[in-house]
Amino acid sequence: MSNCLIVIPARLKATRLPDKPLADIGGEPMIVHVWRRAVEADCGPVVVATDAEAVRDAILNVGGEALMTRPDHASGSDRVFEAVLRRDPGGRRGTVVNLQGDLPTLDPNLVRACLAALRDGEADIGTIAAAIASEEERTDPNVVKVVGTPLAGGSTLRALYFTRATAPYGDGPLYHHIGIYAYSRAALERFVSLPPSPLEIRERLEQLRALEAGMRIHVGLVDTVPLGVDTPAELARARELLQSRR
Repeated sequence: MSNCLIVIPARLKATRLPDKPLADIGGEPMIVHVWRRAVEADCGPVVVATDAEAVRDAILNVGGEALMTRPDHASGSDRVFEAVLRRDPGGRRGTVVNLQGDLPTLDPNLVRACLAALRDGEADIGTIAAAIASEEERTDPNVVKVVGTPLAGGSTLRALYFTRATAPYGDGPLYHHIGIYAYSRAALERFVSLPPSPLEIRERLEQLRALEAGMRIHVGLVDTVPLGVDTPAELARARELLQSRR
């Protein structure tokens, strides 16, 4: 998988948890934990793309690679693409993983699963999801659901829609989408060139832009959901989980 470049976008201006990438977890900033999990995936070089010198320095201090990017990007995908152009101007890396910087408890196998979904057929984008087990998750608008049709073998879906609503209707599993994406480089370039789409704006889900433009997204089914850290309570939980692993 040396053809892959993993990019972790990280900005400081989070509304619910200010300075989130630098939040201390066990004596290290959260962004360093995410970088370590990405390195452990062993899928290719890892670079943190940030608009903050403090985030850059945190990664450089542990021997990692970080790039300063423009502060005015509208989305993490735009920041990732700037980093790709700067880190690999010759286009040697044909696959890019966009890994969120707020997943300090990430299982590195999830990065590999995302890449496997991309390579399972004629996909432009690969991502992952896990079956929803609780009623609370089914009805929580902060839990994004993917509606898809199974591909051969049943371990991958072709995404038809993403929504914050409880969907699809009726009996059967619902799937919790996990926001890690693998793109072909050409697909990422096309995606960031597209304007925000009507359904993207309505649902506040960037991946709908790709579907509305006719891009194909494959979703690998996994059995675990990493803890995303957006609130002080989730930060406390991440500290507990990582402490218990020591």
